[in-house]
Amino acid sequence: MAKDTMIGVDLAKSVFQLHAASMTGEPRFRRKLSRQSFPQFMAEQAPAVVVMEACGSAHHWAREMIKLGHEVKLIAPRYVKPFVKRQKNDAADAEAIVIAAQRPEMRFVGPKSAEQQSRAVLFRARERLVHQRTELVNALRAALYEYGYVVPQGRRSSADHLVRKHPIPPIVRVPYPQSTPICARQEMEWSGTNWTQKPHIVKGLRHRTEGNRGLRKSRWRRGWDSNPRYRRR
Repeated sequence: MAKDTMIGVDLAKSVFQLHAASMTGEPRFRRKLSRQSFPQFMAEQAPAVVVMEACGSAHHWAREMIKLGHEVKLIAPRYVKPFVKRQKNDAADAEAIVIAAQRPEMRFVGPKSAEQQSRAVLFRARERLVHQRTELVNALRAALYEYGYVVPQGRRSSADHLVRKHPIPPIVRVPYPQSTPICARQEMEWSGTNWTQKPHIVKGLRHRTEGNRGLRKSRWRRGWDSNPRYRRR
């Protein structure tokens, strides 16, 4: 059934701003709703085209609106900004979302399922741990260098100098001089202990992400494989 109403929703943490218009652009109503009353209000509306910016929680609300029988379209925020006609506020943003969505050349973002979002969370968690691992080993190398001990660059070279591999769990062998103050020793030992725990967590996440080949392929299609930040570690 053809839908004759388009509702633009400006999402927020507490208050949602709605702007409804016909498919030809005539305004129909404007509403400011709390987060709790928004689902109930939308359930009372006839099936319509609901448009939101593809921002935080947008995919969650897209799934909820689809359950209520609405058609959902998501727009990248940078495509909405040129259509804000006056001072930026929630009402102006909601109106701009509707105006942008009615452009025939507009490109939309497909709503993600909960499973797709969980995979993205998994990949981001692994990337965060990889960066934390690099940060910790660099901090430990810098601290040791201040006391005259040079650790070779590279994760594996640092591991060969700082970690005894036979014990389980691995034990950090921080080669600080005996004259090192106690506070510096404690910081080095803390950094080393946390650093040795990161590879095991990263390895576990890598095995879990290898099963999500669909998301990895989508990243490769966008050219992320050429970016050293996203290469497999």
